[in-house]
Amino acid sequence: MLKIRRANDSDHDAIWEIFHEVVAAGDTYPFDPEMSREDALAYWFQKGAHTYVAEQDRHILGSYILRPNWSGPAGHVANAAFMVVARARGQGIGRVMGEHCLAEARRLGFRAMQFNFVVSTNESAVRLWQELGMQIVGTLPGAFRHPQKGYVDVYVMFRSLLDG
Repeated sequence: MLKIRRANDSDHDAIWEIFHEVVAAGDTYPFDPEMSREDALAYWFQKGAHTYVAEQDRHILGSYILRPNWSGPAGHVANAAFMVVARARGQGIGRVMGEHCLAEARRLGFRAMQFNFVVSTNESAVRLWQELGMQIVGTLPGAFRHPQKGYVDVYVMFRSLLDG
């Protein structure tokens, strides 16, 4: 049974392993593949962020952060980032985290969700976010240098959270 819960200090090792694995691949996130553990955890647990883990049989299989996309007059729009350990991909963990994230964003009073940087070649993520109501509202041509495919487009995705 997959359980989504708030992350705590004892989850740092598992989150770092997932973060490092995902970022080192260099095909889905614009983070520096050489990013240090300290910098990665500082980002994932930044002030104002809500950090969660997906846990099954006491193993952390994924994590996500939920935070305001901007502060001040735009603070009502949420932003999130998701990572799933490679060995557990394709098992619906991203979907469960995505659904949980949208519900949490509503509960926390956000009025919309915006993803600023969805790599177009990450087709499973693009498809999942569209299934969860996100729309591509912008394309950044050639904004990401994929390690195998060269320069690829990046999508900005958005959805209202007022529509249920």
